[in-house]
Amino acid sequence: MSPETAITELQGALQLALMVAAPLLIATLIVGVVIGLLQAATQINEASVAFIAKFIALAVVLALAGPWMLGRLTEYTAALIQRIPSVLG
Repeated sequence: MSPETAITELQGALQLALMVAAPLLIATLIVGVVIGLLQAATQINEASVAFIAKFIALAVVLALAGPWMLGRLTEYTAALIQRIPSVLG
């Protein structure tokens, strides 16, 4: 395996990881900012409120985008396994 091939495969894996993680990270960021603003406005500084809100947001995003995320990971893994002979030989 040449260094160029290894870098290309690593780049593809990192891009997929960012694409799959993006919905979860964006949802957590938005919920965190909204809850932070509400806590600052109401002066209720309870950590469990933010935690529970983020947990619910993650559950909703996983329920909605989970099949898409799993499909992308499965497609990438199948393609990677199919590329093994050409990468090694």
